Amino acid sequence: MTAFGPATAALVVIAAIAATALWRALGVFLARRLDTKGAVFRWFSFASFAVLAGLLSRLLILPSGDLATIGLEVRLGAAVIGVAAFYLSRRNLLIGVASGTISFAVAAGALG
Repeated sequence: MTAFGPATAALVVIAAIAATALWRALGVFLARRLDTKGAVFRWFSFASFAVLAGLLSRLLILPSGDLATIGLEVRLGAAVIGVAAFYLSRRNLLIGVASGTISFAVAAGALG
């Protein structure tokens, strides 16, 4: 068995970067031919939004693990604050997510 040294680690990192760069370059090349206004692209967009909405609903209404110990009113309140901040900030996703996360953390910390 050989030791995992700095040279091996560097080789692994370089190989990972090369593999990622190859697939990204291929994606950019192939994406030039995609019609983003087409029916297939729109269907995939709608399907991904539906899956995301289902996962978020599951997390908010029927959570598992440690999240289940936090009350529904705290989870829904943080979601409402996040959505409100998103729209009040002219649809800035970072502000919406940060506001919802911070409000959840503050409320969960204050209550438990």
